[in-house]
Amino acid sequence: GNGPARFTKYEEHSGGSRVLRMIEEVIADSRKTEDDAIASEQDSQAAYENLMKETNQAITAALEKISNMKGAKAQAEEDLVAAKDDLKANLDTLEELHETLGDLKGSCDYVLKNFDARQAARAAEMDALREAKAILSGAK
Repeated sequence: GNGPARFTKYEEHSGGSRVLRMIEEVIADSRKTEDDAIASEQDSQAAYENLMKETNQAITAALEKISNMKGAKAQAEEDLVAAKDDLKANLDTLEELHETLGDLKGSCDYVLKNFDARQAARAAEMDALREAKAILSGAK
């Protein structure tokens, strides 16, 4: 008992191989899990990059569409101003034409109203001129 410790010969235990196999399986499972996690992360990264690329393309397309719409809106507003100016000018012209129509109608009504009287006066003048001509022809 109280003497120095003796070294005994190292011998493999019969249960040790099962333990080593189990540790190796755990290590293999850990590596597989790590590989799966890395592959999954890479897939997720690629999906994220595709999503960002598609999102940026969609944003660019939307901004371009907004820009085009702003241009179309500005053109439409410009056309509206021009159309309002044309409408005002046309209304002014229409009003002038209406006034001219009123003046012409009054003139025509006067001529039509006095036509018979004027025709009779002209006929009387022509008769008087014929008489004067006849008198003057006889005086010569």
